[in-house]
Amino acid sequence: MLEAGVPPPVVPYGADKTLFVVIDRLNQATEIRIERSDLEATIGELVAGCFNDPIKVISFNTLEHWMKDISTDVAGEIKARCDIDGVTLPDYLSDFVEIHS
Repeated sequence: MLEAGVPPPVVPYGADKTLFVVIDRLNQATEIRIERSDLEATIGELVAGCFNDPIKVISFNTLEHWMKDISTDVAGEIKARCDIDGVTLPDYLSDFVEIHS
């Protein structure tokens, strides 16, 4: 039971979720956007151009309390998908893939 005057925890007890955060550069500012608990959707949004200038992709688990920079893995996956589909890497992702390859 929650005590009066004590705010509830940000992450509900027992919530075992892995979330993916895309750090995006907007003009000269940096914005952190929490995307989804689905890596496939996050990669799809990166490829679709939903981000201005992605810098990093970080995953973290709310129950196990771990965090990992998965930018290299995501960049490799994006490059592999472009190669398989026979399309050139979109300009808005070229810096991200080059830095993390």
